[in-house]
Amino acid sequence: MSHVTVLILPGWQGSGPDHWQMRWAQQHGYTVVEQDDWLRPRRGDWLARLDEVVIDTPGDGTDIVLAAHSLGCIQVAAWAAVSRHTARIRGALLVAPADVERADLREPLPGWTPVHRQRLPFASVLVGSDNDPFCTPARARKLAGDWGARWVLLEAAGHINSGSGLGDWPQGQALLQELMTPTTG
Repeated sequence: MSHVTVLILPGWQGSGPDHWQMRWAQQHGYTVVEQDDWLRPRRGDWLARLDEVVIDTPGDGTDIVLAAHSLGCIQVAAWAAVSRHTARIRGALLVAPADVERADLREPLPGWTPVHRQRLPFASVLVGSDNDPFCTPARARKLAGDWGARWVLLEAAGHINSGSGLGDWPQGQALLQELMTPTTG
């Protein structure tokens, strides 16, 4: 099996040290895609940065898996709609997408609407929560359907972040490992 690189895509304001994304990066050596401005994210800048990291990642096949949280999920969908490098991606774990089309998120996150809704050109799993304050389960499930992602619903996990008390989040790591495994046939 070829080496797989995992790229961590935090959302708006980044992910703190207790967030499962940062814990995974530290424990497993995954690469965090850093952004110039976590507080005022500009879609074009974030998409360009992801493209740069994908291009600069060593390898020559489908050897990259994305692990996105919140605004990072919206970033993946927008990037997949415009990048010429999506063939490098084996899969994407999309966790707690932020509903940037809601009125209360449009103002602090200008330029992120409309959400790209085309089917993603790689395998994906979308994990939502039945009490996420930034995206209803119905909305998250609809995004999963639009993107062609397998849908997983967690109970009482909030925004599936450090405040959710998930620690290393082994269930999420298991979903990521499924995406890292090459498909046959």
